[in-house]
Amino acid sequence: MTARPADIVDLSHPVHHGMVTYPGLPGPEITTQMSREESRTRYVDGVEFHIGRISMVANTGTYLDAPFHRYSDGADTSGVALGRVVDVDGVVVRAEATGEIGPEVIDKAAVTGKAVLFRTGWDTHWGTDRYFSDTHPFLGRAAAELLVELEPAVVGIDSVNIDSMADRSRPAHSLLLERGIPIVEHLHHLDGLPTSGFRFFAPPLAVVGLGTCSVRAFGIVDRHGAPHETPENR
Repeated sequence: MTARPADIVDLSHPVHHGMVTYPGLPGPEITTQMSREESRTRYVDGVEFHIGRISMVANTGTYLDAPFHRYSDGADTSGVALGRVVDVDGVVVRAEATGEIGPEVIDKAAVTGKAVLFRTGWDTHWGTDRYFSDTHPFLGRAAAELLVELEPAVVGIDSVNIDSMADRSRPAHSLLLERGIPIVEHLHHLDGLPTSGFRFFAPPLAVVGLGTCSVRAFGIVDRHGAPHETPENR
């Protein structure tokens, strides 16, 4: 049986030494635990290895928020059901604007049980001061309430925060994580996905007691099954 053609779209920001993901959080420290030169003394001639060391906060790069991030009795990253974040049917919601995203952009018939990814285009500002601006796109309370009602598998956004950073009540985090719906923030290249007809992957490391974790998020697009792309729906 011949496999059907598919494209893999990387949706993650690469992690590098010192990068800033969120204001006030330290960047990762990537160093060497064992150099190639050191390893040569342990093996036969011609054999060498490199072992690196990384120290970073869990909220680095593209990452997943588990319910434990918000609630002490919620599932940590080891408790997130893989069925929510692995090989999940996905939809991209186009919401290219600054500020609050309302419920009117959400197709009620298309999101239940799916990975709902909000494409705002804000990832183009990654690595600049504007990325952390108060004008960043975010889900308003009404949009979050609708999503909780519709029960998607996971919700993602290509912005600095799924909530307004000025709103300390964090309604989107509170509502979604309370219902057990994980969140993926700082997505990238959502413009490489069609509006539907793809599978989403963003599994975190299974770490007990951790509420957030960096992920290598990606989408697999079935070009035979994906809807026809036009400038209007891409």
